[in-house]
Amino acid sequence: MSEAKTKNTLVHDALILFAITLVAAIALGFVYEITKDPIAQTEAQAKVDAYKAVFPEMTATEEFDKPEWALENAKKLLDSDPAYEGVTVDEILMAEDSSDALLGYVLTVTSSKGYGGKITMTMGVDRDGILKGIEFLTISETPGLGMNAKEDKFKSQFKDAKVGQYSLSKRNISGDTEIDAISSATITTTAVTRSVNAGLKVIQELFLNNYCNN
Repeated sequence: MSEAKTKNTLVHDALILFAITLVAAIALGFVYEITKDPIAQTEAQAKVDAYKAVFPEMTATEEFDKPEWALENAKKLLDSDPAYEGVTVDEILMAEDSSDALLGYVLTVTSSKGYGGKITMTMGVDRDGILKGIEFLTISETPGLGMNAKEDKFKSQFKDAKVGQYSLSKRNISGDTEIDAISSATITTTAVTRSVNAGLKVIQELFLNNYCNN
């Protein structure tokens, strides 16, 4: 085969490959455009359901006048204490009843220290500082071990309790402030407990203890 024909063949093959790649990219972009809104709606509904689960009395949520300001203060508070390493507060909303009266707060918290990656959860805290409950939005821990964090037996330890900070029980006995760790899933238990403690710290300091004016 002549050198000219070889070059033409290479150019031809390259153009075909480029065309295939271009068509595939356009197709993927089209699929993304079609699915992104339903996905966003599903995620938004999951968050609403989670907020209702952790604060059943709530009928509506309301943003603060300056939500970014609340998150910035939360970040400063958590960054200043190594006890909350790897935890971020992603969202804080006011929980209200049907008359728009403030019942407390719901927040989304993420830990980067899960065994299988990030763990994102919601939690509700009323105006008296009582933790109403927790619910997971994303968790990818080991099935049969860390994933047991989703079970009510574990989550109920973080329900309807007024606690400053939780700690892991060393006796496999849960109490008002002690959490019975999931068997063979200490990393998961620690990540969840640390996240809850971080959320409680933020609500207690920023809102209940008048750390800042909301």
